[in-house]
Amino acid sequence: MSKRASSSRWYKTQSSDPYVKQRAHAGYRSRAAFKLQELIARDRLCRAGQVVLDLGAAPGGWSQVVRAIVGAAGKVVAVDMLPMEPLAGVEFILGDATTPEITEAMRASLGGRPVDLVLSDMAPNLSGIKFSDEARALALAEQALIVAQNFLRPQGTMLVKLFQHADTEHFVREMKTHFAAIARRKPGASRATSREFYLVASGFQL
Repeated sequence: MSKRASSSRWYKTQSSDPYVKQRAHAGYRSRAAFKLQELIARDRLCRAGQVVLDLGAAPGGWSQVVRAIVGAAGKVVAVDMLPMEPLAGVEFILGDATTPEITEAMRASLGGRPVDLVLSDMAPNLSGIKFSDEARALALAEQALIVAQNFLRPQGTMLVKLFQHADTEHFVREMKTHFAAIARRKPGASRATSREFYLVASGFQL
């Protein structure tokens, strides 16, 4: 497919996407906010006063959703290697969440409070090379698990984006060794043509 044809197809998809229109009306920074809203409602992932760590947060759609739920008594720390416009009530850290420097920055921002929920909507920039893209997407999920192991409280919850392929099952099995319960979810706002799904992992075990 030519670059022009691909661009035309993308614009057509965007213009006909009801969630794109709802996003603008609701003031969310990304349509992904609706995915998280559905998952929170279904699995009761978040409530007032909790501490949330949002990985791969830019442009901030997920942080907007959880900030509205946790309220002033809660805390949201967002991390991304890409810049993010300031968001009221959200502390943003620019950098790689797996490096020692950013790990310490997250620890300082949390101020000793244990994390109730780790979110990861991280996805790589696609190269079009199937096996490479799959490996990079899985590596991001594995990085998110490392962060969760460092910060998540016992019995805490993790929500992570995955893409369905053969090696994904190895990661799912690994997650089962760290959490009491695992559930696969594909929210309505996920495009039907996408291989993405979300893993809800609850009951974190040290």
